[in-house]
Amino acid sequence: MSSKTLTRLDLTEAVYREVGLSRNESAQLVESVLDMISDALVRGESVKISSFGTFTVRSKNRRIGRNPKTGEEVPIEPRRVLVFRASHILKDKVNQGV
Repeated sequence: MSSKTLTRLDLTEAVYREVGLSRNESAQLVESVLDMISDALVRGESVKISSFGTFTVRSKNRRIGRNPKTGEEVPIEPRRVLVFRASHILKDKVNQGV
């Protein structure tokens, strides 16, 4: 498996090559899309990208956890967690790439 990581710069460069916008316009477009996605998630909305997957925010209640080293019980405060569920199309595509 490759250890390459896709970055914002890679996305910007792909938009620049594929769409033909300037590099600055491509960077602004990528930032705008990422800002829209993150703002929707902060508001608690789901973000569904067809043929890719769905990002949702879930609320976790307060609970008691355990420190694995010491065995000491530790309270875990309520929090919101980001969850991604891949579409079956993306899952199939990833599995075919093996």
